[in-house]
Amino acid sequence: MKIAYFDCFSGISGDMAVGALLDAGLKVEALEKELKKLGLSGYQLEVNKVVKKGISATQFKVKIKEEGVERRFRDILDILEKSKLDEEVKRETKKIFFNMAQAESKIHQKDIDKIHFHEIGGLDSIIDITSAVIGVKTLGIEEIYSSALPVGKGFVKCAHGLIPVPAPATLELLKNIPIYSGGIESEMITPTGAAIISTLAKNFGERPLMKIERIGYGAGEKEFAIPNLLRVSIGEKVLNDGNLKDGYVNDEAVLIETNIDDMNPEFYDYIMDQLFSQGALDVFLTPIQMKKNRPAHMLSVIVYEQDLREMLEVLFSESTTLGVRIREIKRLRLAQQNFIAETKYGKIKVKVGIFKGKIKNIAPEYEDCKKIAKQHKIPLKEVYEEAKKVIRLTSLPVTRFKN
Repeated sequence: MKIAYFDCFSGISGDMAVGALLDAGLKVEALEKELKKLGLSGYQLEVNKVVKKGISATQFKVKIKEEGVERRFRDILDILEKSKLDEEVKRETKKIFFNMAQAESKIHQKDIDKIHFHEIGGLDSIIDITSAVIGVKTLGIEEIYSSALPVGKGFVKCAHGLIPVPAPATLELLKNIPIYSGGIESEMITPTGAAIISTLAKNFGERPLMKIERIGYGAGEKEFAIPNLLRVSIGEKVLNDGNLKDGYVNDEAVLIETNIDDMNPEFYDYIMDQLFSQGALDVFLTPIQMKKNRPAHMLSVIVYEQDLREMLEVLFSESTTLGVRIREIKRLRLAQQNFIAETKYGKIKVKVGIFKGKIKNIAPEYEDCKKIAKQHKIPLKEVYEEAKKVIRLTSLPVTRFKN
């Protein structure tokens, strides 16, 4: 899976995001061709190479003729709906503007359809946001991750006068996202940048495991004590297979534990389903005795660090726990390959454990086997054995699938 990591050490704006994608390989000609599908005129793209603190970067600017034009949310939706943009680009661009409209609506206490976009409703902002979405799609990026965001400090001038940094709309968009000051006396996250990254990024924090193929730097206009750049790394996501050690896969994960003695035990099934759906590697219960000899359960969750936040949200919203224990663990496991075995009964997902090139364990998917056993009214163990036989006989058709 191709992913991108936005390293926002100097913040993010719409033009910086597009500049970084251009620097990482997006062709200006390809971008211009797609932007023509918007059906808008009165603008010109300007792309230049610049140097910030000794680092070469691409600076993206949109030169426009219109001045003081304000658009409502509905106006922007009409532009997008009438355009000939790819449906996926339309959808993601609409989502960004919708999130922006929601933020403005809350700040001004007005209905979303009555909100007038000021800076973000200008033609340059429409081009910035649409270009960012086009760039992501054109480069084949399937998931976006981001660092925590430095917001800056001080005041910034806008249509309403001087307002504190971060701007109210920016701060509203950055709810539930890790932010910090950054120590720079300036606006480091613009409303456009906040709208783009808060909508498109899957997670915020440490860089995920990835094999980097391209790196791009997008330049901001201001000069800071640090390089005013947005760095984007693009490459293949490493599915946490780690490194081989003595033939085993060696990786690291996080173990979450919590003791619970005051919850309806019927809830565990639902909570475990939620944890697995959010990316848990394993979830299990251990019977324990707590104070006053009360019977209880220790709920344990194994998860990769980048999914830790989602696990905590499930535990604190769905269970009665007031706190958890977290520790890093190292794992040694068999290399795993996933297949679809085309048996005489039907297709069955199968996980295969491999050690030094040899099959050690074959685990057919229980739900697939159960469904087939019921359909054909045959013993479950017979379905299991048929799936295993197909995997062992490599001359029979098997297809890889992503877990």
